[in-house]
Amino acid sequence: MEITKQEEGQTITGMVAMLPSPGMGHLIPMIEFAKRLVLHHNLAVTFIIPTDGPPSKAQKTVLQSLPAAISHTFLPPVDLSDLPPDAMIETIISVTVLRSLPSIRDLFRSLSPSVLVLDLFGTDAFDIAKEFNVSPYIFFPSTAMVLSFFLHLPHLDQEVHCEYGELTEPVKIPGCIPVQGSDLIGAVQDRTNDVYKWILHHAKRYREAEGIIENSFLELEQGPIKELLKEEPGKPPYYPVGPLVNVETAGRAGNGSECLKWLDEQPHGSVLFVSFGSGGTLSTAQVNELALGLEASEERFLWVVRSPNDQIANASFFSAASAADPFDFLPKGFVERTKERGFLIPSWAPQPQVLAHGSTGGFLTHCGWNSILESVVNGVPLIAWPLYAEQKMNAVMLTQDVKVALRPNDSNGDLVKREEIANVVKRLMKGDEGKKVRNQMKDLKEAAAKTIGENGASRNHISNLAQKWKNKATVTN
Repeated sequence: MEITKQEEGQTITGMVAMLPSPGMGHLIPMIEFAKRLVLHHNLAVTFIIPTDGPPSKAQKTVLQSLPAAISHTFLPPVDLSDLPPDAMIETIISVTVLRSLPSIRDLFRSLSPSVLVLDLFGTDAFDIAKEFNVSPYIFFPSTAMVLSFFLHLPHLDQEVHCEYGELTEPVKIPGCIPVQGSDLIGAVQDRTNDVYKWILHHAKRYREAEGIIENSFLELEQGPIKELLKEEPGKPPYYPVGPLVNVETAGRAGNGSECLKWLDEQPHGSVLFVSFGSGGTLSTAQVNELALGLEASEERFLWVVRSPNDQIANASFFSAASAADPFDFLPKGFVERTKERGFLIPSWAPQPQVLAHGSTGGFLTHCGWNSILESVVNGVPLIAWPLYAEQKMNAVMLTQDVKVALRPNDSNGDLVKREEIANVVKRLMKGDEGKKVRNQMKDLKEAAAKTIGENGASRNHISNLAQKWKNKATVTN
């Protein structure tokens, strides 16, 4: 018997369970994927969310706003008190999933899904999928380049005997431009750390998946995607379904409304948007240099200002908010001197709406993948300022391969100086280099619209998956 559910006059066929990581960065693209399955293919989706504490307000808000055919369950919190205080986020996520397996097993007995879609750090739940005869898939929320690296890592681990950052030659990943070892993801930079063992553990299990779904598209990452699409024994089928971004236009109420009104008053394409994402913060010294660099550039800017990371009490990866006013850490007189051409907003801005606004002409970004895809969909060229996780790899891809970003020179160590910041801002907003990356980004915007449009490649991949999963639901129920 098929699993069916009525939703606005349509028959919902088949239950897909999705297991995201804690935090918002990986949940959002998975939600966008789920929405397309529900709205276009009449599947039902339930999110199963491992936790180590109460869910965040942001998680609850976004999940409660979804269509009725998308349900969610927060699993009972697991105890992580035995982990060392300096455990990296990938370790915390991996252990949280592992210790949630008994709760997932209990839930599966009542849910009876036919498909389980796992996050990139959730491979231990493959064991539950096997136990219940459920088809396991991986949803990879980052680049095809990083996915290629994950699949190549077991080979690299055998071949390389030093730290990757000590390699004198760039690392060659199938289908990708070569990358310096020091630019590989942060989680593999210390091979003695538990986090490296976890990444390698997941990478080795990727081949157990019946397919890998990834949030990118061919025109954006031609080399790695062509390589990933090749059929090879033991390699799971690959489905590039991106760009999955939230394109719904929200209202202008709340904290973001003032910055959007300000953008309305600025010339077309004249404003540089400056934001480091939900987890990105800078040091006090770097905030000072960034402020003075933006001022010296004499360009218009909209800056999401956050308290420096060396001033935040109890900062964590997922929530680096502080009770202190972030404006208190700006150079003396900066706000007054730049008030005619700069707009400062504390901690948060409605990023999708800012990037979609006609006055936004550039984006200084930490190179998180969701932010990059939102830029591509809106044709906004970039200044790449990577901070953590896979962002250095993303910056290499954006600047050297796809050529839609400029990158400031940080040859003075970790601190990017004000003169370099002013220089790269002017080059992007007014220079010939900026014109080239802007034209390249415009082409990608058109390609993105085409691939997710009628009969586009990404939409067809989603359709093929949906049909396969409906067939599975019919057979197993």
